[in-house]
Amino acid sequence: MKIDLITIFPGILEGPFKESMIKRAIDQGFVDINLIDLRKYTHDLHNKVDDTPYGGGCGMVLKPEPLFEAVEDLKKKSTYDQVRVILLTPQGQVFNQQKACQLAGQSHLVLICGRYEGIDERVRTALVDEEISIGDFVLTGGELAAAIIVEAVVRLLPGFLEEEASTDESFSGSLLEYPHYTRPAVFRGMAVPPVLLSGNHGEIARWRKKQSLRRTYERRPDLLQQADLLPKEKVYLEEIKEEIKEENKEENKKQQSI
Repeated sequence: MKIDLITIFPGILEGPFKESMIKRAIDQGFVDINLIDLRKYTHDLHNKVDDTPYGGGCGMVLKPEPLFEAVEDLKKKSTYDQVRVILLTPQGQVFNQQKACQLAGQSHLVLICGRYEGIDERVRTALVDEEISIGDFVLTGGELAAAIIVEAVVRLLPGFLEEEASTDESFSGSLLEYPHYTRPAVFRGMAVPPVLLSGNHGEIARWRKKQSLRRTYERRPDLLQQADLLPKEKVYLEEIKEEIKEENKEENKKQQSI
């Protein structure tokens, strides 16, 4: 995969891609990430990329000329038939694991990092294929949002991670991930669940699935509405609901006895 990030502050993005998993993906040839300085596509003495908005108002707006030149140049140089251009903006579709999976199937992504009050609308209408937001809040620019999207997408590239590592994670299959434990078996009086020490892989798988369902039911019940549960998982979910009811009854009894 090739990913180009168009920004006026490339330094913001240099650090995240020189460490950990993304660096390994680059070194192993799974992804080619390029930071594109938008100012290189300007032709005036001061490398001006923004201007005041027509009609008045506060802030500045990114100009269309350098953005058009940048995107058109990247498309012209691309070795792929399709280039998907994405604008990072609070007005976009909220990013999630499903979207990350969709983008991981692309060959060449161009991410435009918005700044200031936004970009000239003609860029949005003529160049952009998709608009993405990472949440209902506002950042100073799209660089950090772009870094998040790149990380989420790259780790899903075929062959990069072990298949089990990505399919068992939170939001894969619309469920949150089960709890994890490691040595020591007992720490400050807190013990690892015995089933994880049993060596019974069938029971361990059952425990993990139930814990995943329970954690989703308690923390993100909205995810269960879109989850395509297997008949066995539906049975587990009903068991979990009954278990929670019994636990609540016991807790109420304790509170009443105090």
